[in-house]
Amino acid sequence: MRLTHVDQLNLPFGTLSSYHPYASAPGEAVPVSFDQQRHVGAGERPGSWMAISVSMPKAVSREELERAWLEVIERHGTLRTVFSTGMGGEVQQHRIDVGPGKWIDHAVAPGESINEALRAVLNRQCSPYSRPAHSLCIIDAHPRPTVIIGSDHSHVDMWSMLVIVRDLLAALDMELPVEPPLAFESHTAELLAAPPAPEQIHQRWREILEAGGGKMPQFPLPLGDAISMPERVEVRDIFGVNGLAIYSARARAQQVSSLALTISVMADVTAALADLPLRAVFPVHSRFDQRWHDSVGWFITNSVIEVPDSDPHTAAQAVREAVSLGSYPLAELLEPWGGMPETPGMFAISWLDLRRLPVSIDDIGLQAQYVSASLRTDGVMLWFILDRSGAHLRCRYPDSLVARENVGRWIDAIVARMRAEAGTVNLQAGGEQLTLRHGTRADISEIAPLLARNAADPCELVDLEHALDLLTHESSHFLAVVRNARGRMIAAMQLTIVPEFSRGGALHLHIEGPFIIPEYRTTDLDKKLRAWAVEHGRARGVKIEEVVG
Repeated sequence: MRLTHVDQLNLPFGTLSSYHPYASAPGEAVPVSFDQQRHVGAGERPGSWMAISVSMPKAVSREELERAWLEVIERHGTLRTVFSTGMGGEVQQHRIDVGPGKWIDHAVAPGESINEALRAVLNRQCSPYSRPAHSLCIIDAHPRPTVIIGSDHSHVDMWSMLVIVRDLLAALDMELPVEPPLAFESHTAELLAAPPAPEQIHQRWREILEAGGGKMPQFPLPLGDAISMPERVEVRDIFGVNGLAIYSARARAQQVSSLALTISVMADVTAALADLPLRAVFPVHSRFDQRWHDSVGWFITNSVIEVPDSDPHTAAQAVREAVSLGSYPLAELLEPWGGMPETPGMFAISWLDLRRLPVSIDDIGLQAQYVSASLRTDGVMLWFILDRSGAHLRCRYPDSLVARENVGRWIDAIVARMRAEAGTVNLQAGGEQLTLRHGTRADISEIAPLLARNAADPCELVDLEHALDLLTHESSHFLAVVRNARGRMIAAMQLTIVPEFSRGGALHLHIEGPFIIPEYRTTDLDKKLRAWAVEHGRARGVKIEEVVG
């Protein structure tokens, strides 16, 4: 599922409407979390929200959608709270009652995009002090409507958006569980009542902030004038699902996680381009146990990651330390600095592996997209998103010429290094070091003889090129080619993953080949390639393997 920007969101054109429920006056007070205090305390402003867009599985009436949405609001306590400012300027939060309301149509002016109209709606209805601070929007389009759910960030995180969509779909099907999950306010109360953090945690935070001159980590390259300005947002595809499987396997071979391998890549690039160690704000989730898995709220807190060198094991240790530092309430830890220091040029890295979350939706069938708002910024925020289709990153930075140059080349180097890590697999066979990688058009003339094709016949090569085009654009296929240390192609193998309904949807791997040149047929190459194919398939979720050629 892609993390995109409201201006880049792929939306159909149609009638745009939003639902406005009844909201009572504020009632009973509830505790305010540290991050809510920071976010809401920054004041009313556009672009403080996040959203998710889904194409509904079928046509749905406004009445059905209203009923289901009110059930979701009733289920999650944070969607029935609002913020205000007390007499002393402190942020307060109170419960409200939410009930049936009305639908409002929003005109799209001539020359205005549907994205611009949606952005205006979400900016109005999903700001910190809105009552309520969330919105359900629908675009009536053929053949099925698109629903966009937005909320001020103070009430949700990216995990929460999945929970909301899952529960909305369940409510539409009359399948929403009766027992509600714990409310976010209970989580906040637990943190406020938590015992003090150990002294070594306090000491480490002191060291981190003192190393930055009393500030949070900043982007290691110049960004231009240190003022808030319109953002520039880049979304980069890193690799597809096969590349991600190879990348993850390379990390496992080094006994680290994919996250740790990526952190080591960033540390290496940062040292090369800025001659500095990697330091960044590192958000970690605070859903410490499964009690909170089905809850909606801002279950994200900030930590800091420091990576002195690019060794993957050093990076893995840095990740573990960052998670530990983020496991204690920040209000207490940052009290000596009056809270989190405001830091122009602040640099943050976020990692979200959707495959590992205990909450999921049919993101492909629903054409689901995470949506971020348009805002002003003076810092750099980088998100890595991993899902069933591969990995991509999204980067937000101030849109200055200096930042475009420096952040751009830093991202270029990160993506290139990650692709290089996923581009080849090292194999030992026949006493030689061999490399396996994805086949390309440039390999066709060498692949043809392995398949008993005439490489001198242009027609035969064209047929293979057309076949390769299909393989390349379908993630269920993978054409592997193997070369020896002298660069000679010695083998090729095609993998095809097919879901089998007769086996309950289990993924079935067809291994065609390997096709090996005569000199290597007496070695263990055939065995090694089939073993790698099985391992690659298992990384893709395959349950059954079969050699078909």
